[in-house]
Amino acid sequence: MMMTFSELCNEIFDKSTRDYHLTDSVDAAMRNPYELKSIEYYLYLKNWIDAVQWHFEDIIRDPAIDPVEALALKRRIDKSNQDRTDLVELVDSYFLDKYKDVAPLPGATINTESPAWAVDRLSILALKIYHMRQEAERTDSTDEHRAQCQAKLDILLEQRGDLSLAIDQLLADIAAGRKYMKVYRQMKMYNDPALNPVLYGKK
Repeated sequence: MMMTFSELCNEIFDKSTRDYHLTDSVDAAMRNPYELKSIEYYLYLKNWIDAVQWHFEDIIRDPAIDPVEALALKRRIDKSNQDRTDLVELVDSYFLDKYKDVAPLPGATINTESPAWAVDRLSILALKIYHMRQEAERTDSTDEHRAQCQAKLDILLEQRGDLSLAIDQLLADIAAGRKYMKVYRQMKMYNDPALNPVLYGKK
């Protein structure tokens, strides 16, 4: 049986998450095993960016962090956020091209989010599941802590199943013309020197 798109995503996201944690370093080099510019390559890259950013967010919350290091890390987080957004839009471009010849049926509706932004949430879920499973299996914590984390893990796994199904249903609806998609490019103003008054005011 052919793999669904969500199954492909979950397989690649889980692999990327495991690969990242082989070194567990935000500075580790990514070794993407998939063909350059393939959808698999972009899915792996997407989760790798998310994994690095997850750990950026952990590090910056250290109450003892040096302020100079914190500022440098904030800059890396900003760049990571932009990379993540750019990659989501690239994945949506893949879907736009894939379904470009599909004529929407009369009465076709639009979804609240594009397919790639739903895939973005699936990538984050892979990381939540990985880390919650770690907490549920910790041997240096209390039984109560492990039980609470296992309950949360069960919910996360159910959430991944529901979201995976919703993504596959959305793609099937787009392919059949029952839904159509648009991509609104993220118009982030704070990164643009022409739109952020703090930046253009310094000229």
